[in-house]
Amino acid sequence: MRETIETGPDGIPAATVVIFRNASAGGPPEILMTIRSREMVFAGGMAVFPGGRVDPADFDLGARIGGPLDPDEAAHQVAVVRETLEETGLAIGLSGEIDADKARAARSFLQQTGELAPVLDHFGWDLDLQQLVPFARWFPKNERIPRVYDTRFYLADLGTGAVEIEADLSENTHLFWTSAQDALAAAEQGDIKLIFPTRRNLERLALFDSFAAARAQAEAIPVRTITPYIDESEGRAWLHIGEDYGYPVTREALETVARG
Repeated sequence: MRETIETGPDGIPAATVVIFRNASAGGPPEILMTIRSREMVFAGGMAVFPGGRVDPADFDLGARIGGPLDPDEAAHQVAVVRETLEETGLAIGLSGEIDADKARAARSFLQQTGELAPVLDHFGWDLDLQQLVPFARWFPKNERIPRVYDTRFYLADLGTGAVEIEADLSENTHLFWTSAQDALAAAEQGDIKLIFPTRRNLERLALFDSFAAARAQAEAIPVRTITPYIDESEGRAWLHIGEDYGYPVTREALETVARG
C-alpha cells in the first residue's frame, strides 16, 4: 500500500550544494558538511550541506542575468553562491580577482547587505554558474513537517583543499570536511545526525571516487523531483523515494527515519 502525504502544490524554494575537494592523503574525495544550530526550526542539530532558502533578491538577480538558464533555475543557483559565501566563507560560482582576503571581505559585506548583487558590483566579480552541476531535487510533501522545502541540490569542485572555512555561528555551529562514507559511519556511531534526504544523498555520493565521476552521473541522469512516499510491506512501513534517480538505497524503515 502506497501513501503520499501532501500539503499543497508549493514548497519553500531552497538550494544546497555538495562541495568537493581532493583528500590530502589520497583516497575518496571529501565533501563539506555543516552542523545546523539546534535553535533552527528545520533540521536543528543535524549535519547537512551548505545552503538555504531562495530569497526574493535571488529571484531578481536570476531574472536579470540572462543566459541559457531559465530565471527560476538561475535564482536557485544564485542562492547557492550567496548561501555558501555567507555560511562558509567560500566563493564558488564566481569569477574575477578572488583570494582569501577578498573572500573574507566579501562575506562580511554580504552579511551586511543580505544580497549578492551589491557584492558582485563592489568587488567587480561575475557569476560563473557553470561551476555548479545540478544533482537532485527533493520535495518531501508531508503534513507533519512544519516547513516543507522544495530543495535543489548542486555539485561544485574546489580541487585543492587549501581553503579557509569558518562557520557563521548563527545558522551553523560547525563546518567539517569528510568523505561521504565516513559521514555515514559517523551517523551510524551516533556522532552526527542525518535527515532522510541527506542520508540518501550521502549514500549516492559514496559511489564516486572523484568529482568527475559524480559529475558524469549527475549529467547522465536527468534531475526529476523526488517526493518520498510511504509503503507498507514485510509487516513494516517504509519511506521510499522510487527508482531510477541514481540512488543505491531507495527506502528506509519509517520508524528510523529522521525528517527534520
